[in-house]
Amino acid sequence: MAWSYDLVAWIVSLGRWKSWVFSTLPYLPGPRVLELGHGPGHLQLAMRNKGLVAFGLDLSRQMSRLAMRKLTAVRLPSNLARGGAEHLPYSSAVFDQIVATFPSEYIFSVDTIKEIHRTLTARGHFVILPVAWITGKGMFERLMAALFRFTGQAPEWSARFSDPLRRAGFQVKENPISLRGSQLMILVAQKH
Repeated sequence: MAWSYDLVAWIVSLGRWKSWVFSTLPYLPGPRVLELGHGPGHLQLAMRNKGLVAFGLDLSRQMSRLAMRKLTAVRLPSNLARGGAEHLPYSSAVFDQIVATFPSEYIFSVDTIKEIHRTLTARGHFVILPVAWITGKGMFERLMAALFRFTGQAPEWSARFSDPLRRAGFQVKENPISLRGSQLMILVAQKH
């Protein structure tokens, strides 16, 4: 279903998906950034256009193909790998930031957090965009907000997002972001 990812994401977010994902860019000064779950490669391309040395990891072969096509179409090298975040195929202390946008629950597993901690440089940052809430007042916005709540895609904010990171020794800052008709929460977890 990778071929339909962008369309579905656009529909369910009412056209806001890319702006939500790109809201992480100010938290990624680089120079070396790893994206977990890179999907079709939009953030990969944006990071490279920003001058960052971007790497990506995704379990999906189809998503990797989409991202690879996106990067090669503009003659950018791809630093993409297939795999899971609980076993990162990288050396220790190599990334200044690691980013994940709308990851599933794997991102808060003990094994994943240990691997993220291992591969971040000293004082490196793990940037997570776990959730977005549609806040607009239009009919479609209210309908999609209700659907997000019903399906669990926009849960109430709680410590369950940041507590696993704190327990692993990260210093966590919660950054609420307001965009057109939506509210986001970006977690920035700094390695000690």
